[in-house]
Amino acid sequence: MEKEERYQLLVNQVRALVEGEKDQIAIMSNVAALLHQEMKFWWTGFYRVKNDELILGPFQGPVACMHIGFGKGVCGTAWKQRQTIVVPDVEEFPGHIACSSASRSEIVVPIFSKDDSERVIAVLDIDSEHLNTFDSIDQKYLEEICLLCREEA
Repeated sequence: MEKEERYQLLVNQVRALVEGEKDQIAIMSNVAALLHQEMKFWWTGFYRVKNDELILGPFQGPVACMHIGFGKGVCGTAWKQRQTIVVPDVEEFPGHIACSSASRSEIVVPIFSKDDSERVIAVLDIDSEHLNTFDSIDQKYLEEICLLCREEA
């Protein structure tokens, strides 16, 4: 199955998983598990904005950094810029935070509040142990999935 077809199925699965659920942690937990299992990513998880930093949230994969500052690393930069960042080679990203030396490429997607479309409430962070893993297809569908992960207003 092509990557885009897998993502189309995933979007439908995520929509069904989150329907009627109001607890953001429960949503993030199942979404991280589903993405990780179905897409075979190396690390898949969420960081939540709390007290002016990103705090590790639900994830699948090896142990991760627990605190990330605003504008720091790929996650903090995606939060600051309020946009998705695709990194083909983490060694080329200035200020990359190496939670693990096995991470080679990364995508980070901000999640915005339902009641304030400018306020980032979390980021979805996905790492691969291979270079150049992520592209515009990943970005398109992960952004769509992140819309489904927003908190209730």
